[in-house]
Amino acid sequence: MIEVQEIRLDPARRRAWRGDDEIKLSRKEFDLVCKLISNAGSIVSRDELMRDVWGVSFWSSSKTIDVHLGWVRRKLGDDPRQPHLITTHRGKGLRFELGHVPVA
Repeated sequence: MIEVQEIRLDPARRRAWRGDDEIKLSRKEFDLVCKLISNAGSIVSRDELMRDVWGVSFWSSSKTIDVHLGWVRRKLGDDPRQPHLITTHRGKGLRFELGHVPVA
């Protein structure tokens, strides 16, 4: 079981919760969250996400990641305008935050 902030993941059973509420994630959404939460506090590059989540080493657009990230943020209750769970770091990648990100 992995728990960061209010999100819990059971990788073996492929289940996710926010607090006591179970979150239904598609296979790719779960894999994306699992990759990020397993590396919580560290930036995961888009190249690494495409390789480890989508299984491709060559890609021409990050729209796939952006679309799935939008769905994941919505399901996790993470406001895309002021995210506190998964933050985007331009030119570097994404990070699942260890603690709540203060509003700037």
